[in-house]
Amino acid sequence: MYTPPNKTQSPYLPFGDRQDAPFYFTDILSVKQFQRKDLDYIFGVAHEMSEMVRRIGTFDLLKGKILANLFYEPSTRTMSSFTAAMERLGGSVIPINEVRYSSVSKGESLPDTVRTLECYADVIVLRHPEVGSVATAAKFTRKPIINAGDGIGEHPTQALLDLFTILEELGHVDGLTITMLGDLKYGRTVHSLSRLLSLFDVKLNYVSPKILPMPEEVVKEVAEKNIVQKQYNTLDPVLAETDVLYVTRVQKERFEDLDSYEKVRNEFIISPEVMKGAKEKMIVMHPLPRVGEITMEVDDDPRAAYFRQMEYGLYVRMALLAIVLGKA
Repeated sequence: MYTPPNKTQSPYLPFGDRQDAPFYFTDILSVKQFQRKDLDYIFGVAHEMSEMVRRIGTFDLLKGKILANLFYEPSTRTMSSFTAAMERLGGSVIPINEVRYSSVSKGESLPDTVRTLECYADVIVLRHPEVGSVATAAKFTRKPIINAGDGIGEHPTQALLDLFTILEELGHVDGLTITMLGDLKYGRTVHSLSRLLSLFDVKLNYVSPKILPMPEEVVKEVAEKNIVQKQYNTLDPVLAETDVLYVTRVQKERFEDLDSYEKVRNEFIISPEVMKGAKEKMIVMHPLPRVGEITMEVDDDPRAAYFRQMEYGLYVRMALLAIVLGKA
């Protein structure tokens, strides 16, 4: 019987320290496991994927491989992105988005679910509402698991595609000023992106309602890398110096008190009028979905990169699937 390579005991061990081939059968759990040389490799493969898609569309790199998409939270973009990535590579997908109709609703544990799915699939993409759940699930599987978001914890593939977007749009990362705006407390995308950006020489501005600041844990981790970080409750002081404006929605589903949500949900709105104060060469990013924090009139601004950002995400996820399955 075929036995896949044993996965390392530590889910956060840097790729370069693996005893087996780099990235092969590696869980993608946290941006903490990446070094700059790893990013160079991933983005190099992602760029090749973009060229292949433009020239050919689909190809058979992962023909015969199967991806299980296991989503305990609703998802449109991330699930569709991974599905498209696998199918562009010639593989197949088991979609599990409505867990209330599955054995999970009968009380099946997460370890049992992923153990079952690895019998059918070669790689599992997992989104779960509890912080640390994906890392826990990875301890029970022989097949690689990719973290598609664990509660308010991390979203490593989103951070990778965000960084790839910055590189593709602006040509470099070192020396940039990145301003993160909106729900920084519950926004797992900004948690992961801040940690990933700490590998570069950047300046980070955090702009949020007073009740939604960047978590102190993230601030301390980034500070250990000697990154300049400043916190604000208004965009005005930092917009003119901003190279990347990363906007996030205020997440209604994370609030227990809806009155608090209503008080802050429209505190920041990016409009053409606001964009008049921004640099001519800069970009506006958003992980989507948006719920009013960027007006649709901004979509026509060439600096609005959020839909291009979604396309970049396809290439990054194609690269990750190919890499963990040893086909890059």
